[in-house]
Amino acid sequence: MTARIYKPARNAMQSGQSKTRWLLDYDPEARREIEPLMGWTSSTDMNQQIKLWFETKDEAIAYAEKNGIAYRVEEERPSAGRRALSYSDNFKFNRVGQWTH
Repeated sequence: MTARIYKPARNAMQSGQSKTRWLLDYDPEARREIEPLMGWTSSTDMNQQIKLWFETKDEAIAYAEKNGIAYRVEEERPSAGRRALSYSDNFKFNRVGQWTH
């Protein structure tokens, strides 16, 4: 039963970095199977349902060590950043791309 500690990526509807938290969830131990009657996927591994949120990475590590949970930490990747764009860039003389109109 190994846990993974990481900071999940934001979805497309979220911006900014405030209120980003660390997540501890468990790696799957059993395969998911297709239930024959309804066709739903099911699993006998109940630890896949557990998701614990922490404010800092150190809190998540301390929780895992206190409870004897084997864990691995996935460090957050630095964001590539975003290039500032303006409407006037579409009409520059030294524009790199082709004109589309």
